[in-house]
Amino acid sequence: MTTFVISHNLQVQSDHVPSFELNQLAEGLKRHANSINTVEILNHPHWLLSMTSNLSADDFAYELVKAWIALRSELGHQHSHSALALGGRKDSAATSGSPLQQGFWGVDVVETQDETAFLQAINWEALKGTRPADGVFEVSSLK
Repeated sequence: MTTFVISHNLQVQSDHVPSFELNQLAEGLKRHANSINTVEILNHPHWLLSMTSNLSADDFAYELVKAWIALRSELGHQHSHSALALGGRKDSAATSGSPLQQGFWGVDVVETQDETAFLQAINWEALKGTRPADGVFEVSSLK
């Protein structure tokens, strides 16, 4: 079982790409990604949703970005930008009360017009380099 704890980083500044309401996001992702077993809305300042699937982390991430863009399309939102799923596995003990538990994946879904510039701005290559190869992923809706 793979568990993703999801945050959202909306970098697109447009009325045509509004923020999601959490219920709408949870229900829409479940509707567009058949592999999602459970979706839970979290009461946390950073993490929005917890989701489980029987897929591997990489396969789950691909399905997540496809479902994200499909939901944008279904709602009539602009979806010509990139959705990135940037994930890291929590390999250390979790902080008490945190939804991100050891073995879970923290996944930031980033919506951006320029994924290369965004990844450079956060120094993604260096961040990835500090993690084991099987403990991090980057999936784009454009690939």
